[in-house]
Formats: sequence, C-alpha cells, structure tokens
Amino acid sequence: MTKLIASIAAVAALTVAAPAFAVSIENGSFENPGSAGNFSTLGNGSTTIVGWTVGGSGVDYINNYWTASDGAASLDLSAGNAGSVTQTLSGLNIGQSYEIIFDMSGNPSGGDDEKTMRVSVDAAFEDFDYNTATEGTTRGDMQWATMSFVFTALDTSADLTFASLETNAWGPALDNVSIGQVPIPASLLLLLGGLGAIGAVRRKA
Repeated sequence: MTKLIASIAAVAALTVAAPAFAVSIENGSFENPGSAGNFSTLGNGSTTIVGWTVGGSGVDYINNYWTASDGAASLDLSAGNAGSVTQTLSGLNIGQSYEIIFDMSGNPSGGDDEKTMRVSVDAAFEDFDYNTATEGTTRGDMQWATMSFVFTALDTSADLTFASLETNAWGPALDNVSIGQVPIPASLLLLLGGLGAIGAVRRKA
C-alpha cells in the first residue's frame, strides 16, 4: 500500500510540477503559404506547407476547390493515391496524455463514399471514417466533422501523421488541427487527496 501511495503521489507530483503547456501544432489550418487556383498537388517529400512534410503518393493542397473548415486552405490526403502529412511534435512531457483535435471531411467528387484516414503518433494510431453520402457532403458545404485522437507521450518528441487509406484520387479531407493536454480525471484527483489524507493520519500516529 505504501508503494502504491508513493507511486501515485509521484505521478501527481510530476503532473503538478510539469512546465507550462508548450506543445502546439504549427500551421494547423495549412494557411501558410496558401495554394493557388482550385488546388495544387504536392508530391512525396514536399515541405511547401509550412511545418508539414508530405508522404506517400502526395496530397492535394486545396484552395477554393471546396470550402475549408478554418481559413481558406485544407487538404485532400490523396493525390492520385494515398498520401500523408507529418509534423514532429516537440516539448512533450513523458507519461502525459495529449488529444489531437482535427476536422475531417471527404472529397465528394468521386471514389468511395466512405473515406478513411489513419492518425498516428509514432506507434500509436487510430483509423477514422467519414461517409460523404451519409453526411450529404458537397464542395459548397463540406459538412466538416470534429474528431479527436488521444495518445500518451513516450518521449519528449514524436511524429504526428495523418494518412489517407484510400486507393484512389478522392481522399479524406483534413483541416483545423490542434493539440491539448488531457487533464487528470477528477476521480484520480479525489483518490490522490484521500491517499494523502491517509498518509497524514499515519504520520501523526
């Protein structure tokens, strides 16, 4: 029991003593530098979109081809075939849980109705689906849906990747990416307070 209290107290101390939240997504709405015309296609290895590196078969950098969720720009994660974008997160606190929040839609112009995207942070990942037919998605009204992915930091830096799982040119759409810390559950805070009180009583005894 003593070891359990010490372990939980150590976790609490690390959480309380952690530095101010400094992790952020650079260019999360893809506004910099901006695209021209309807869209521009960026190939594997491109760093045109500030803060992001393109992978796979490339992505389409959307300007006015459809309406963005935030600002003017967004992404189709498939350019001819499945592509991806990656950004390295830094300043993570080991053991801290983080939530990646993003808006997802899908290219309504072709391909499967259901678009699938994989979000990963190093080895942790989750797949997200969006159905353009069910949502009534059109280029004039993309019916963006807010999604979230939670991971626990295993190191002070990690690669965040959004990847299309579509095998065609009409992929999942991505915009408005952000990150936040997952707070300690209230139940754990109550447990910590109770264990602390027990420890204090034992010390007095």
